[in-house]
Amino acid sequence: MAVALIAGILWARYRSQGEVCSGVNVEVINADSTSFVTPQGVLSDLEHQGLKFVGKRMSDINASDVEKILSESPYLEFADIVKCQNGQLLIRVSQLLPVLRVFDGDNSYYVNRYGKRMDASIYYHSDVPVVQGHFTKSYPATRLMPLIDYVSRDSLLNSLVTMYCVRDSNNIIIVPQISGHVINMGNASDFENKFAKLKLFYREVMPKRGWNAFDTISVKWNHQIVATRRVKAVVQTFEYNPDDDEQAPDVETMDMTLKEKPSGTEAEEPKKAEDAKPGDGKASQPDGKKKGG
Repeated sequence: MAVALIAGILWARYRSQGEVCSGVNVEVINADSTSFVTPQGVLSDLEHQGLKFVGKRMSDINASDVEKILSESPYLEFADIVKCQNGQLLIRVSQLLPVLRVFDGDNSYYVNRYGKRMDASIYYHSDVPVVQGHFTKSYPATRLMPLIDYVSRDSLLNSLVTMYCVRDSNNIIIVPQISGHVINMGNASDFENKFAKLKLFYREVMPKRGWNAFDTISVKWNHQIVATRRVKAVVQTFEYNPDDDEQAPDVETMDMTLKEKPSGTEAEEPKKAEDAKPGDGKASQPDGKKKGG
């Protein structure tokens, strides 16, 4: 019995080694109405690289090499090759799933969650968050994903944010739906507390001061909200209780005081934000001030 089983295995292996590929099936496993990858396109790309399988012995087809070639395509997440016993070759691929669209000067591209880039095309559009800025291997666009994911999970923030502008790693600017000002988040860390301060500012200060009173609201400094007035460019500093970051208290009861230059005196030229020590309550006009109407 054992001898017959071994003989059968050896015969099947010998037969499979001499088996010739009779056809190739390509399956795009995440195809939908916005698909930009097609089975015909996958086969065409392989043929352009000199890879044809029909009529070739199955044993001469290196599945690992084909998977590697396909995985290097900017349009694919991964590829899986299966040799079927009927002489058919099954190629299963997953098209790239964008999570961001980046505008870098005249260039525009999509990025997946692993940082893989795909050039934007007029033939394809994905409704994903938009980021403006220049990214490198040392500072990739995916560095923003924790912050962007947090915004997408918060219905209020998600409806507020229109796009992100990255001037440098310490000046991430949010452009809100509310016209007239931008929000400087600083770097991409501690964004939960920064957004808590921003919500507080919107609730407690903006209705009193006016929604067009400031051109930049900065939450980049520890325990402070620094706002720059639109016309006179006078910096407004709002004290923030450091315990509030951890406890997330009710904004209805939070005490915020406004420190402002006396009326009738000429405003001094504000210092640069970098000259101020975060947390000392004297931070002045932040980087990236946006002038607008």
